[in-house]
Amino acid sequence: MELLIIKSHHTYLRFKDSGILEVGLDKASVFPMDRLEEVRKLMRQASEKGYPKVTIKKLVLTEEDLS
Repeated sequence: MELLIIKSHHTYLRFKDSGILEVGLDKASVFPMDRLEEVRKLMRQASEKGYPKVTIKKLVLTEEDLS
């Protein structure tokens, strides 16, 4: 499975109605690949609000049995 996530320098971003939060990976906003245009808009918003080095990352999730 592939998902999109937005990163600012060393932290991940969570987008809420009340604003943008810097969080760890486990709390970050994630999006399916088909929402890339929306993610690009959110990335621009974060940059405009002063978050440094804002980038879109692709998360690749795999599922494996744990013995």
